[in-house]
Amino acid sequence: MASKIEFVEYIAEQLREAGTITYKKMFGEYGIYCNGKIFAVICDDQFYIKITEAGKEICPDLPEQPPYKGAKNYLLVEDVENREMLTKLVMATYAELPEPKPKKRKKG
Repeated sequence: MASKIEFVEYIAEQLREAGTITYKKMFGEYGIYCNGKIFAVICDDQFYIKITEAGKEICPDLPEQPPYKGAKNYLLVEDVENREMLTKLVMATYAELPEPKPKKRKKG
């Protein structure tokens, strides 16, 4: 089941204080970015955030599970109403993730 754009937009709005939040459709689901760095996905209208030490410290009780078959585990965030917690979690996760690799230019 593909995620609804309304849910994706709601999550982006909830996270607006964490940085510049954008999203990109990927195979019927969505990658979520903060300041250009992917940190989460939305699959089946559920919000999954990459696992980091900081994220586990902030929210130690979040379940870990893959967002789709064959994926590695992410933290499943079910309480998407708590804007303050979400912002803190996203900012800590973002800070711990590596910067995206620069894209190689095609020759030709």
